[in-house]
Amino acid sequence: MMAMLALWSGTTMAQQKVTDKDLHGVWLMESFYFEGEDKVKCGVDYTQVKVYRPNGEYACAEIVKLKNGQFQILPHEYGTYTFKNGKYTEMGRDGNLNLVDKNTFTGQWTNRHDVWKKCTDMPARLTNYIVDICKANQAPPTDIQQLIKKYMFTK
Repeated sequence: MMAMLALWSGTTMAQQKVTDKDLHGVWLMESFYFEGEDKVKCGVDYTQVKVYRPNGEYACAEIVKLKNGQFQILPHEYGTYTFKNGKYTEMGRDGNLNLVDKNTFTGQWTNRHDVWKKCTDMPARLTNYIVDICKANQAPPTDIQQLIKKYMFTK
C-alpha cells in the first residue's frame, strides 16, 4: 500500500497527458524575467495576452495600465502558430514553449523566460477585440507597399 501511495504521490501535473489542443484559448502572462535580472510579476500595471485559435490563428498584445487608470492595448503581432507533438512555431519562427499542464505554459525567447496562465473566462467580445487590434496592425499588402513607395518616398 505504501509503495502504491508513493508511486501515486510522485505523479506531477507535468506528467499528466497534455495535448496540442490544450494550447487553444486565451493566455495571460503571469511573470517574466531576463537572465540575470529579477522576475517581473504581471497583472498590476502590465501584462501580455496571447490568443491561440484551433484554426492556427495567433495574436499577441501588450496591455498597459495608464496613469489615468485606463488601459491601452499595444498590438505586438498577428499571424499563425503551430504546436504539434510538443514542437512550437509562431509567425514561422521556431519557439520554445513547454505546456506544463492544461493551465500553464512556460516559454523562452532569447534571454527572456515567461510563465503564462490560461484564462478560461475572458469574454469573447474582449478576445475578439484584441485579435482585431492585432490583425489591423499588420503591414500593408504588396500593392499598397508599392503605392506608398511610389507616391510618398523619393526614389
